[in-house]
Amino acid sequence: MASASHRRPLRKRRTALVWTVAVAAVGLLVSLVIALRPGGEPDTVRTAAGTAATRPSVSPTTHKPTPAPKPSTPSPAPKRTPAAAASATTPPARPSPVTTRSPAPRPASGTAPLAGRIKPGTTYTGVATHYDAKDGDGACLYGPSPDLMVAAMNHTDYETSQACGAYILVRAASGASVTVRVTNECPLPCAPGQLDLSKEAFAKLAGLSAGRIPITWSLLSPATSDTVSIRYKTGSSRHWCGIQALGHRNPLARLEVRTGGGWSRLTRTEYNYFLSPDGTGCGGSLRLTDIYGEQLTVDGLAIRPDTVQPTRVQFTRR
Repeated sequence: MASASHRRPLRKRRTALVWTVAVAAVGLLVSLVIALRPGGEPDTVRTAAGTAATRPSVSPTTHKPTPAPKPSTPSPAPKRTPAAAASATTPPARPSPVTTRSPAPRPASGTAPLAGRIKPGTTYTGVATHYDAKDGDGACLYGPSPDLMVAAMNHTDYETSQACGAYILVRAASGASVTVRVTNECPLPCAPGQLDLSKEAFAKLAGLSAGRIPITWSLLSPATSDTVSIRYKTGSSRHWCGIQALGHRNPLARLEVRTGGGWSRLTRTEYNYFLSPDGTGCGGSLRLTDIYGEQLTVDGLAIRPDTVQPTRVQFTRR
């Protein structure tokens, strides 16, 4: 039987062993708790040297790494509209060699409702040639001209003598200009827009040796102190007559005769007379209308064939 002195050390050893086991159990339990907590890893790790190091804390919200930017692809070139493509590749259209219209201001009257092919406020493009105008008479049958600043209008723009008596401002590419009066017709092959000028008028624009030059031209309403005159054609009577107006400032659109029922419009011929084939209105009152619609009335003219009879009226300058 062991002595009391021997039992005390044994009891102490047992007590120490119990504490050792308890501490070990607690340590194991703590390790399991730490291992099983949310996050799944302890806050400390062992370094290669065996020392403890603190692990960086992790945010409860997982942060996805920003993906590397994709290599940028060049954006497609903007598509050109048809208009842009045309402007970049197509040369500008050349002006018409015949007739073109410029955005010139309209005449003071604002309208010319009775104008034919030749309209006020319009610039026409064509060519000028020249001919021997002699005394200035031509298809319009005005007779000798007081000057030779005259022109023959191409057949198309002559328009059954509607161009007769029109004043035209003609400009050359050099900047030179001349004003002419239409007294004649230039037959085919004169093209629309072409003017056949007297040699005297052509010489104001270029040397006669040039023969043919590009021009622009437009209608004028010139200043004048003259009044309109009337002439009955040779052979006119109460039974048949041809009537012509001369010296009108603006192109003439209509000539009418007074009848019992009002005004009767006469037909215009290519030789610039208005005919009354049955004598209606011959020797009576006349009414003249220009391309702007202005009307002039002429009374008291007797039938005097082939005689120029002046009046006291004239169209307004435009």
